Amino acid sequence: MNMFKLIKKFWNWFRRPSHIAIGTLITLSFIAGIIFWGGLNTALEKTSTEEFCSSCHMNDVVPEYHNSVHYMNRSGVKADCADCHLPHEFIPKWVRKIKAAREVYAHFMGKVDTKEKFNAARLEMAEREWARMKENNSQECRNCHNFDDMDFTQQKTVAEKMHRMAIEKGKTCIDCHKGIAHQLPDMREVKSGFIDEKN
Repeated sequence: MNMFKLIKKFWNWFRRPSHIAIGTLITLSFIAGIIFWGGLNTALEKTSTEEFCSSCHMNDVVPEYHNSVHYMNRSGVKADCADCHLPHEFIPKWVRKIKAAREVYAHFMGKVDTKEKFNAARLEMAEREWARMKENNSQECRNCHNFDDMDFTQQKTVAEKMHRMAIEKGKTCIDCHKGIAHQLPDMREVKSGFIDEKN
């Protein structure tokens, strides 16, 4: 009988909460929101590090990246994995993270978990990344390299000519700079940027 009264008392309190109960609920919700947001942001930052990327890619693309100008150069300015593969803006960053979850899934399901499997799927993955960069006007590149900020007089003649032509024709970085940080896939199946439909 006491248990029944206790449940009834709690139910009545729950149906007609006091100001203290409402204040407690709001405070607890606020604290839970901060903890959730902090955890989400921490997870986002931890999964955007070179260490995280290397945990799966140590045997395929990381050595290529370590031999690129984006890793080591005369100025000492380094672009890490997230600088090139993850937008800096909040919403695009989350959209990219959600899409990248399938790449992590593919690795753990054994589709690209060895260097041989990775190289077999390299063209498909590269074309998907090139299409993404083409679609966003190579935004990740432009965070560091922007036509408006370039001093063409300081560039080699061929670079100056190509950059001016890119501006005139509305080209974007990835149109010319495929393979800048990673080995290109076997391009024999590609014609004018598209896979040969006969193969």
